[in-house]
Order: sequence, then structure tokens, then C-alpha cells
Amino acid sequence: MSDSNNTVNVQESAGAPATVISAKPVVLSAPGRGEDLQVRVSAPATGGDLPVIVFSHGFGWSMNGYAPLADFWAAQGFVVVQPTHLDSRTLGLPAEDPRTPRIWRFRIEDLKRVLDGLDVLEASVPGLGGRLDRSRIAVGGHSWGAQTASTLLGARVLDSDGVPGEDMSDPRVKAGVLLAMAGLGDDLTPFASENFPFMRPSFATMTTPALVVAGDRDQSHLTTRGPDWFTDAYTHSPGSKSLLTLFGAEHSLGGIPGYEAAETTDESPARVALIQQLTSAFLRGALYPEDSGWKEAVTSLEEDHSPLGKLESKAL
Repeated sequence: MSDSNNTVNVQESAGAPATVISAKPVVLSAPGRGEDLQVRVSAPATGGDLPVIVFSHGFGWSMNGYAPLADFWAAQGFVVVQPTHLDSRTLGLPAEDPRTPRIWRFRIEDLKRVLDGLDVLEASVPGLGGRLDRSRIAVGGHSWGAQTASTLLGARVLDSDGVPGEDMSDPRVKAGVLLAMAGLGDDLTPFASENFPFMRPSFATMTTPALVVAGDRDQSHLTTRGPDWFTDAYTHSPGSKSLLTLFGAEHSLGGIPGYEAAETTDESPARVALIQQLTSAFLRGALYPEDSGWKEAVTSLEEDHSPLGKLESKAL
């Protein structure tokens, strides 16, 4: 296993450095997928009863991306599991591959395979055995990964007649973070309608608590609408939801895939730091209702005289 026991020193928001252990690739058997599922696992070097975040990458990325989030979350006490989906550039799947039209479903199956394989993952990472809290699991994702993660929270995909598809929610998942999540399919461009028929989400049954993060300058070529398209998951879903709208942010939200990544058109370490802090506080508050960090983070943003974004929340 390469990178086993790879350690990363991460500066926590409280100022104390934490040591993160990262192992990759950890391989999960995946019959019917065409090849086994490779994941990266990042965890704090010490501590027990650790909550879990399963993170779904955006189009073309892999388990190697999103270090600004994965390392920070792990330093904050989460076990972060990042599967490499079949659309990853590291796999080089040709467009004519028969699996291509179903990659969106394979992606969802990848996340569920991770949840089913937590015992294997725990045993495969040196020093991680016996340290996971399986009652506190969250999912997250960016862009296409956000849509993938949203299905485990209760979102469904509408067919061509507008009928919701199967329920792929997972009761093991207690909360989610959806970053630059695609909106409703009513206003897709002709290109998107033809090439991405699965981009017709319905949020009517997405009841699991979630934080939606959107950039107010994220103009997608997949929709005829403006950046408000990326707030639909908040607007049209029931239950406990929060929306963080980032001022001046484009699709990479300041650089969450990686500061120097080609996709980062709006590099902003300060914006990424805010996302790190608020997503961590939200998930901890959702998984540990007695935790006060989320309320404190909300107050801090509200009292900021030069805020990088705004928060709104709803309970129903």
C-alpha cells in the first residue's frame, strides 16, 4: 500500500497542529464495476470514536484531490474516505466505454460500497482499528460529487417524464455537505440535457440535514440560469438545511480541489479557510447535537464587518 503512514501536519483553527495519517490506495472489491474501488483514508493519528465523512470528488478528479478539505477535516477529528470514481482522469475511461452512461449510478454505488466496507477500511489502515464511530457518518461532495452525495441524503433523479426515480437514500448517513451542487434540471442547456440526462434532481425528499455551499459568481455552462442555480438544493429541500453563499466565489469556491489546480479560477485561501471552518463546525454540530461550535461559527460570521459570505438556515 503506497503512502501508508504518510503524515501531514495541519494547523487547526484553534492553533494547535494535529497529525493526520493518510493511506492509499485502500482497495475494496467491486464485482460488476469493471475494476475494484480505490479509496484514500485520512484520519487523526490519535483518538477514538471518530466520526466518518465519505467525500465524492468532482468530474475527473480522484482520491488524491481536495486536500484542503480532507486534511483539515481529519485534523479536526474526522475519518475522511475519498473514493476514486470511474470518471477520474487517473483511470482514463474512454467515452465509448459501455459503463459511461451509468457512471452517475456507479458513483452512488461507490459511496455505499465504502459504507459497507468500513470494516475492511478500518483493518487496512495501520493504527485505525477500533477507532471509528459508525453511528456518526456524513457524506460530502463537490460539483458532480455533490449530486452523488445528495442521493444518499434523499435526493432523487427525475426521469424524462418528471417522475422521481428510486430512493437511494441511506439511513446510515446523518448529515451532508453539498459544495457547488447542481440545481434543478428545468433550465439545462441543450448540451447538458443531451449529455447529462441524470442532471434532473428532485430535492423534495432530501430530508437529511445538510449544508449547501454556493458561489455567487458560479456561472455554469450547463444551465441557462445564473449562480442562484447552485442554491436549489437548499431552496427546494425540506428539513434542517443551511446555505452558505460565498461572495465572489466561482465553481472551485476559492480552491477546495487544490489551490494550484487548473480548475481553480478564483483562488482565495481565506475563502477556503472559511469553508473548512464552517463545514467542520456544521458536521460536528449535526453529528453531536450538544456541540456548540456551529452556533459560534454562525455568530462569528454574522458579526464579521467584512464577511466573505452569508449564512441562512431553515428547520422545515
